[in-house]
Amino acid sequence: MGVLKDKPKRVAGPKKKKRQTGGVSRSPESTPYTDQDMKHIGWCMKNKISITWGPRWDTEDLWDIEIKIKNSRNTDPNPYEGTELMAKVYTYYKYYYDKYNENKI
Repeated sequence: MGVLKDKPKRVAGPKKKKRQTGGVSRSPESTPYTDQDMKHIGWCMKNKISITWGPRWDTEDLWDIEIKIKNSRNTDPNPYEGTELMAKVYTYYKYYYDKYNENKI
């Protein structure tokens, strides 16, 4: 017969959160990226330029794009359909890469 050992007690750190299920979610249509796209994205992120997107929940398939440069945030006034969203995001990353690459912001 073996000796029963006590389970190790959890000492520190945040409690694990249970994953929510059954919530509403939406994803844009996937668009393949190129090595150039990743170069632009990597440079922008390194220089504190990020481009994010979020759904317009009151519509079927429209998305907003938010551009953040350091602590300044701007939202593109045009909504984009899921099929064109990621192409526009890649276009924005290329635009800011081309605009600021020579002179770091």
